[in-house]
Amino acid sequence: MTRPLTPDDFAGDAPAVARALIGATLLVDGVGGVIVEVEAYDASDPASHTHRGETPRNRAMFGPPGHAYVYRSYGIHWCLNVVCREAGHGAGVLIRALHPTHGLARMRERRGLPAGHADDRLLCAGPGRVGQALGITLAHDGLPLNAPPFAVLAAPAGAPPATVLSGPRIGISKAVELPWRFGLAGSPHLSRRFGPARRAGG
Repeated sequence: MTRPLTPDDFAGDAPAVARALIGATLLVDGVGGVIVEVEAYDASDPASHTHRGETPRNRAMFGPPGHAYVYRSYGIHWCLNVVCREAGHGAGVLIRALHPTHGLARMRERRGLPAGHADDRLLCAGPGRVGQALGITLAHDGLPLNAPPFAVLAAPAGAPPATVLSGPRIGISKAVELPWRFGLAGSPHLSRRFGPARRAGG
């Protein structure tokens, strides 16, 4: 059995929420898969969109936990984050990669892949691909994750605990020393391999 995650599940600090999300299932209008890679961001972190305070663009990331924060990367890709910590703090977790399990045909269509495409490892490998495959737009910004079109489900009860790796985040120039990128060990759906194996703490 799986249970839907509630705002309380997102109330912790960003690295803790990020680790806990590995192995959960994320769906948008029934399309999605298992979360296998994420990155944590906090207001105290100079790489975070919230580091310099609230703006109209990042307002959702200051909202209550368990909501979506959506931004556009390089003016092209919509990227999905889940908001954590208490309202007003400004923390979140970027969804970097999924193991696609639901609505694969719809994902392939959105990603412009041929109908006979068999290798699904790159469907949701990278935050821009996740956004495209799930049909994320600015209209999702600020929406609660425990209500349609979203569903976030905990890993099935009794499933073996996921082995989570950690390492530096990707594509940033500040706070590069923080090991706040987390991923499922051995997953072929990661956007990029981790360096020497480093298990994330509990």
